Amino acid sequence: MINRVILLSFAFSLSILSCNTAQKGSSASTSQKEKENRVFVSLAGDTLQTISKSDAEWQAQLDDMEYRVLREAGTERAFTGEYWNNKKEGIYLCRACELPLFTSETKFRSGTGWPSFYSPIREDHVKDIKDTSYGMIRVETVCARCESHLGHVFEDGPRPTGLRYCMNSVSLTFKEQKALKEAAPKK
Repeated sequence: MINRVILLSFAFSLSILSCNTAQKGSSASTSQKEKENRVFVSLAGDTLQTISKSDAEWQAQLDDMEYRVLREAGTERAFTGEYWNNKKEGIYLCRACELPLFTSETKFRSGTGWPSFYSPIREDHVKDIKDTSYGMIRVETVCARCESHLGHVFEDGPRPTGLRYCMNSVSLTFKEQKALKEAAPKK
């Protein structure tokens, strides 16, 4: 099992690298970056600041399936997503804004065909919203920073929380533990 403290420090380092890489590789001006409201969020307790983009900006950033799921609350078919059966150690991030959401430590095999987790990295990294679509009452889970649809949370998960965060693979990006170690600053 991954040591949670080490994993969180790697996520912290990865977030810094992601921000630095995005700034170096982008031809956008600083004012454009500010306009997009991209904010580094550490895992140590900083306040989350939301990212607000127009539909056109999201469509330019995401492919058709990603846009349908992340921005229109669609669902990918069970057992077809990239991560439903992923057994590697690492961190799952929001595909739209790269906010760290879940670790492989909390992932479990739910048998549903979607990646399932019993707890997010931090409770304030996800938001739960009452969902009454399709004649059901469910709890939708969205990214707290960019409000992208991730999936739903149910109360039939394992201990210690009893929750099952049933996420769409297309809503997530996975950073493997090995890559996190390589990206960590050397002491």
